[in-house]
Amino acid sequence: MRHIDENLLETDLQARFEYVSGFIGLGESDIRMIQGSAALLAPLVPGLVNAVYNKLYEQDATWRHFARPQAGYEGTVPEKLEDLTPDHPIISFRKEHLKGYLVALVSRPYDDKMVKYLDWVGKIHTPKAGSIAVNVPIVQIDSLMGFVADALSSTIFSLNLPREIEIATIRAFGKLLWIQNDLFVRHYVA
Repeated sequence: MRHIDENLLETDLQARFEYVSGFIGLGESDIRMIQGSAALLAPLVPGLVNAVYNKLYEQDATWRHFARPQAGYEGTVPEKLEDLTPDHPIISFRKEHLKGYLVALVSRPYDDKMVKYLDWVGKIHTPKAGSIAVNVPIVQIDSLMGFVADALSSTIFSLNLPREIEIATIRAFGKLLWIQNDLFVRHYVA
């Protein structure tokens, strides 16, 4: 039995990433599958991003989070939720961020910088990143992550890859998204 320093998992990001990755079995072969899918997934990213934002638009509980200033966005912000349409410039701005995130997942090396980036993605959805106005409830994050996982799986199935590659790619992304989810959740607890 291996001893795990549980306090370290709460204080050392790299140790946490390595622990969760090891526990669920995300390894080099998984990362190769994720990165190997880049060329096939790239043309489908706009559709995937649109599907995510169409889903977010379906309910006020998720859409309301975009009706406020976003870091780096310098355009107009709607005064009322009803004025925030899917083609509003702030939504276009946010879609570009999601595209960048998806590109990062399939193109960046999974080194300490990537681990910090994945953690930052979790943190920016909470007031812990510096803005008390940003506080997306964890139920919305969990729902979104579930939707993204399913949409990504569906997209991979549509590629008609050889069965063993399809299975390995879906499993690899599933593991990665669970790690991302952990790096969201850690910012919601104490």
